[in-house]
Amino acid sequence: MQKIIFTEEYCKPQNLHPFTYIRHIQDIRIGILTIREKWEKYLKMPSVNKWAGHYLDDAKSVKIEKGIKDDHLMIHANVLPTKAIVNKIKKLKNGEFLTSDKEGGIAFKFSGKEVLGLHKIKVNKPVKVKDDIQALHYPWQIFQMNDWALREDFALITAGRKTKAISKTNKLIKPAQVFIEAGAKVEHCFLNATDGPIYIGKNAVIMEGSLLRGPVAICEGAVVKMGTKIYGATTIGPFCTIAGEVKNSVLFGFSNKAHDGYLGDSVLGEWCNLGAGTSNSNVKNNAGEVKYCIDADKKEMSAGNKGGLLMGDYSKAAINTSFNTGTMVGVCCNVVSAGLTPKFIGNFSWGADGITKYKLSKALIDIDNWKKLKGLAISDREKQILTDIYKLY
Repeated sequence: MQKIIFTEEYCKPQNLHPFTYIRHIQDIRIGILTIREKWEKYLKMPSVNKWAGHYLDDAKSVKIEKGIKDDHLMIHANVLPTKAIVNKIKKLKNGEFLTSDKEGGIAFKFSGKEVLGLHKIKVNKPVKVKDDIQALHYPWQIFQMNDWALREDFALITAGRKTKAISKTNKLIKPAQVFIEAGAKVEHCFLNATDGPIYIGKNAVIMEGSLLRGPVAICEGAVVKMGTKIYGATTIGPFCTIAGEVKNSVLFGFSNKAHDGYLGDSVLGEWCNLGAGTSNSNVKNNAGEVKYCIDADKKEMSAGNKGGLLMGDYSKAAINTSFNTGTMVGVCCNVVSAGLTPKFIGNFSWGADGITKYKLSKALIDIDNWKKLKGLAISDREKQILTDIYKLY
């Protein structure tokens, strides 16, 4: 069977920290779907990962070597699909490589005949495209590109389908741009799709009094609490809980902002929790450039004039935490701070000063406790990945 093989070679996953400590680039959520889910849906084929020899390799990682069977499409993991690019990829012949001047490699089609050795593939012909290629290079681009990605995913998911009947207790503006999946509960809410579509996933719950202004996605099993205000372009990932005021933000999945407070121009990984009253700044007092530091020893990089909180997976913040403009929080942190937080908080930090480290054994127990609240448990795979991150970073 033909498969997609995602490669992160040349994609610089380290530039997408903290979200690529835990996952491959192709498993980042932007819009409604992850990058992997977008490609699988467009191309109607399963996917695997190119083996890279590091701790994220698993049973879905494959080595490209002599003897490989069937035709395959190797796709650069940070490229986001569009209908136009997918159509060009479908026309590729074995040995042809789709490329652009701006982004370089996009996709390569090959069979066993083109494989010369381990991860050595013969390229017969480059095929240049002039289309505008959308690709992720830095973590703040997740919220910057989310408006575009939401519209693309909404069109992809809803094509040829009808929304479930929408209760008359709700107030709708531009109802043709509202799509609700089976099992979702939406009553006494205000849904305004004038500026972009609104997608509500299977078994999601939008409690009464909530205000949604598109483009917005509330994914499967997510809960929007009473009176929540959500502005576009926002994605509330699967099984998240959200409340307060949210604008132009992405929550990957299983994360909570369950109380009042503001979250804007921000991205949270999976299994994050923001305590009651927690808010972030997304604009500097002088309206100047917002700069992020991906790693503690790297130079700051500009993200434009808006940028909020980028929080890695399994991290938490105490009640009334105030996150500074352009704050980067690593994996598995317990943020407790009097006043504004520092702009960079490293992996496994306890507090906000980066001096005290979260003990690995305690961190794993705490993660398991949080997962039990949603009926799950920490897996051996998660423990292995977190242990490797703890040792390596």
